[in-house]
Amino acid sequence: MELLLEKILYQHSYLTLFGLTVVYFSILYFGLGPLFLQTCKFLEKKNILQKITAKKISKKQLNFEIRHSIKSIIIFGFSVLPIIYLIRVGAIQLLANTWINITLGLIILTLWNEVHFYVVHRLMHQKLMMKHVHYIHHKSTIPTVYSVYSFHWLEAALLSTIPLTIVPFIPFSIVAVFIYPTVSILLNFAGHCNYRFGSGKGDSWQLFGTAHNEHHTKGRNNFGFALNFLDKLFSKPNKQL
Repeated sequence: MELLLEKILYQHSYLTLFGLTVVYFSILYFGLGPLFLQTCKFLEKKNILQKITAKKISKKQLNFEIRHSIKSIIIFGFSVLPIIYLIRVGAIQLLANTWINITLGLIILTLWNEVHFYVVHRLMHQKLMMKHVHYIHHKSTIPTVYSVYSFHWLEAALLSTIPLTIVPFIPFSIVAVFIYPTVSILLNFAGHCNYRFGSGKGDSWQLFGTAHNEHHTKGRNNFGFALNFLDKLFSKPNKQL
């Protein structure tokens, strides 16, 4: 993988890199999404997961989510271009692709994603943004795995800046940067799949990103992504919006 990524970074055109990024995110969305959903259904039969809302999702909602997610994936394709440019001109330093560098990189990116998402999400819930931008994501009052990328183009653009806001300042393994979207979307699926671990009483519903699921279904005042430590510091998680 290391040699392949190095070749892609320096030898392919920006148009090719845009296309490869779109394909990558499409595989994550259309490939892992259905697989994640089927896994949830299997675990539900084993009484490991519980569905949060039993109401059937309409085909109209799914089509809406997929349509807007495709637009977001195209925007994500553009987001890789400034990163590639900065790498090629030497403004971004890359670490060796050792196991420790990859692991630490994924941990740092996960923590940074929590901060980045929290800030963007708080911005999206300001009156003007909620009315004209974030309302698209909240059309999924009962979220699904297909709602993870269902954004207004502006929200998709802001969320796509996660690597651009940290990689120029902290050196990472390129493999960690490449793998992280997979980690991110799995956490995203957990927060939108309409399933939860535990009984749903007390704090058990907050495990593995399901606090965000409650943000959709019950309007809970949760702005974090998966770990919710910033909600505990700056928000009132149990307050209804």
